[in-house]
Amino acid sequence: MPSTKEIRGRIKSVKNTRQITKAMELVAASKMKKAQQNASSGQAYAALLAEVLANVSGRIDGIEHSFFEEREVKTRGILVVSTDRGLCGALNSNLFREIVKIKTAAKYVTIGRKAVQFVSRNKLDLLAEFSVSDEVPYLQVKQIVEYMIEKYEAGEIDTIEILYPRFVNTLVQEASFGKLLPISNLDDMINGLRGKDAEPYQESLDDRMLKFEPDPEAILSSLLPLFVNREAHQALLNARASEHSARMVAMKSAKDNATTLLDGLTLQYNKARQAAITQEILEIAAATASNG
Repeated sequence: MPSTKEIRGRIKSVKNTRQITKAMELVAASKMKKAQQNASSGQAYAALLAEVLANVSGRIDGIEHSFFEEREVKTRGILVVSTDRGLCGALNSNLFREIVKIKTAAKYVTIGRKAVQFVSRNKLDLLAEFSVSDEVPYLQVKQIVEYMIEKYEAGEIDTIEILYPRFVNTLVQEASFGKLLPISNLDDMINGLRGKDAEPYQESLDDRMLKFEPDPEAILSSLLPLFVNREAHQALLNARASEHSARMVAMKSAKDNATTLLDGLTLQYNKARQAAITQEILEIAAATASNG
């Protein structure tokens, strides 16, 4: 049995660990609430923008735009959204499991240090790596998407997809693929942005005569990049909410495990201390008896 000194040292170490994990849990909980609010509030705007785009495109016959162009997929372009730090459970490993399943040619753009490390370690084709601050500014996301659109229009990649941890609830985050380009079905994208609990989108055509300035094609050309950027931004807001939720749950689990371990060590310490006291009493009694 370990000595009382050794057990005291372990108890002190576990107490320090529990204090750290509790502090990290509180920080993650605070960030999680704000991130969830940002993701929830941004979803309504993204869905409304998609509906406006669908209504405008419905009034144009024979849309010709590179974003709608279906072509043979030789090389997929995948934006992987991971975290910069660990201690968030299986969040990143679930993403990387999806990457391992990809058997077709693909080029990767990464957000987050964990994704960069995984792609580099597995010698995958890395186009670029980016970082996004915790607030997920729209302009930072826009720069990343514009970079991928340049590669798409140059023919270097044939799709733009985004792999990110989709927020379901505080306890559940799912690795999810979202397709940004080419746009094949606006209705499916709108329903995805509206969420599972919302009613399916139904296009309502206005039968009035509308005049577009300067013209429908120009308006559509302006709306399409905005739509793609906004959809990517919404995915990153979702990923950030997932990260803080996963980290809070992981730190709470670590804190609870530390408490359980501390209870066991305290019991072990009391038993060792009692055994030591009992041994001393026996030695004293034996010495008294021999002297008598």
